[in-house]
This record gives sequence, structure tokens and C-alpha cells, in this order.
Amino acid sequence: MKYIKRTLFLLVMGLGLMAPVQAEEVHMVMCGGEIREADKAVIAAFEASHAGVTVNAEAVPWGTCQDKSMTLAAAGDPVGLAYIGSRTLKQLGRSGLILPVNISEEKQALYQPGILATVSDGGQFWGFPHAFSTKALFINCGLVEAAGEACVAPRTWTGLYNMAKAVNDNTSAAGIGITGKDFDNTMHQFLNYLYSNGGSVSDAATGEITFNSPEAIETLEFYGKLAGVAQEGPMGYERSQLTQLYNDGQIGMYINGPWGAGQHNANIAEIVVPIPAGPSGESGTLLITDSVAVFKGSANEGLAMELADALTSGEAQYDLDSSWGLTPILQYEKMMDDVYYTTDYWQTFVDPIGRGGPEPMFEDFKALQMGINSAIQGMILGEGSAADLVAEAAETLAEGL
Repeated sequence: MKYIKRTLFLLVMGLGLMAPVQAEEVHMVMCGGEIREADKAVIAAFEASHAGVTVNAEAVPWGTCQDKSMTLAAAGDPVGLAYIGSRTLKQLGRSGLILPVNISEEKQALYQPGILATVSDGGQFWGFPHAFSTKALFINCGLVEAAGEACVAPRTWTGLYNMAKAVNDNTSAAGIGITGKDFDNTMHQFLNYLYSNGGSVSDAATGEITFNSPEAIETLEFYGKLAGVAQEGPMGYERSQLTQLYNDGQIGMYINGPWGAGQHNANIAEIVVPIPAGPSGESGTLLITDSVAVFKGSANEGLAMELADALTSGEAQYDLDSSWGLTPILQYEKMMDDVYYTTDYWQTFVDPIGRGGPEPMFEDFKALQMGINSAIQGMILGEGSAADLVAEAAETLAEGL
């Protein structure tokens, strides 16, 4: 009997030792509607190195993704981590819904200039930057030359307008594509012009709204002027719809990111040039990032933080940038010998990084978008002077800061 009891005891102990590791799940939301192959590779490697851990990576379209992540967190059922627009980080951080992240000094030194400003608030980082873009002007040379103009880079707003007007007046296409839809990239399109005119939205150090300025007024007036040589009904368009117009030969030029070349029809003879300088500035660009944020209160905060760091580091980040066609978020030339962005095409997007301005961080990012978009729409519709519209926008921005 004693032998049987001892045998049963050892059997139970052995079963306990051989029991599978407790299964754990990390819920991840990816805004954009798809999970890139580079991210899939990191997730697979993470699962392989963490026995019993499964990453539930859910792709959600941009239109609903950020609201979904925020709603789940506010309801006490947060995801572990989410790839979201950096514009949301200030609101999420101040609401106590996400955790601050630690970015080593070594890694900080590798980021391109201005990147960390897009994820910083109150002396802390609130997300790991994971996707970065600058912008440039794509020009259809066939339409420009059909309008009797030489297809060369316009260096000033005057040159840009004159080229767009020539296309508009002398071909069946509109001169330029601009956005006016109530969408975030309407604001983004405008900020490319604002930063190329020496303007700003707010002072990062003091938090003071700086939008009500001569530079912003000049920029809004110019945007309204462009509407006169743009596609019909710009209020109905956001940037991805401009790409289709460009491919269809219905607009002569528009602003897009470095992925634009891969979206355009192969038969379009085009040049890609820096955004022309306004009368009060030099050629610049909007620096915009999306980030991986780690939500507070999920079942596996530590695992979520580890995965977020892995997705945004070293070769994993390089693979995402190079395969997706993004402006390099890190200075990879400091890490490896051969990089993808050495061509003239890529330098058009890399060179202006140091002159660019970040997407502003507002606690109420929707107020930021609403304030600037309302001014743009008012200008297009002729509902007031640029000075009055900028002043009204500045008041809305102050409420959202």
C-alpha cells in the first residue's frame, strides 16, 4: 500500500511537472486594416520565444480603430497594445489609459530629428514611434508640358500656382489636387504648406497657441487661391482620393508621401520635388508618425511592453520602413552599411526632415483637427477672411490643448 501511494504521488508530481505552460494572450490592435509582413514576422518570433503566449493581432480600419481602442480602455477592457496615430497619445496619457514607455538613450539618438517630439508630453514618451512620413510634391510632366510649361520643380508658391494655373487653363485637367474633406489628412495637407511658410500651430515648450499668426494667414489665403485651380468640389476629397484623380490624369500635381510612386500608374511621366517655399519660410514638410502604445490595465502589460519594443527596434523597424516605402524613422546609416534611401527620389523625402514640423500633440486631438479643417473649409467656401478664420481656429485649438 505504501508503495502504491508513493507511486501515485510521484505520478501526480510528474504530471504537474509536464503540465503545459499557462496560456496567455496579448491582444493587439493594428490601425489601418492590415498587418504588414514585417510586423507578422516579429509577432511570430515573439510567440516562438514565449512558450504559451499567443498574440491576437486584430487589424481594424483607420476610420474606427482609434475610437475602438479608446472606448475599450475607458470601459475597463483595454487591449494590450495598439498601433495608432501619435496624435492620440496626449489624450490617452493624460486620461491614464496608456503607460509611459522607456526609450533608451542609445535608441533615442538613432531617431530622425523631430520624431520623438511627436510622442512626448510632460517629459515622458507615450508610445514607440513605428511609422514615419514626410511629404513631397508629385507633378505629372505630361500635363505640364501639354500646358506649354517646362516640367521643372517650382521653388516658391508663386511658381507652384503659375504651373497649376497653366495646367488648369490649357488642359482638360485641374491644376492641382487639394483636400477639404472633414478628415485628418486635410489638416495634414495644410500643415505641409504652413511649415513651408515658417508657421506653427503651438509652442512645444510653453504650450502656447501660435496659430494666429501672419504666416498662418498667408498660408490659408494661398490654400484658398489654390482652390481656384484645383479639382471641382475639394470639400469631397481626402488624400487617397487625390491619388486616383492623379492616376486618371485629372489633376496635374498633388502632395503625397514616399509611397506615392508605387501607387501611381507606370505610364505617368512624373517628377517628385520638395514642397515649394512660402513667402515667409523655406521648403519644409509635416513630420507625422504613428506609434505603438501600451494600454494600462491589460492582463499582460509586461508582455505587451516587450512586444511593442520588439516591433519598433533595429532590423524589425528597418524591414517595415523599407518594405512599406516609408521615410526612415531611424538613422539606419548609423546601424548598417547599405540602406534603401540613398537615391535622389528618397533624398527628396529625407532632406527636409530637419526643417519639418511635427504633427502637434493636443489633449483633444479632434479639436485640433476640427479647428484647422474648419478654417480650410471656410476659406474654400468663401465664408470669411483668412485673418478671421485663423483667429477662430486658434480659439478652438486653445480649448483642445
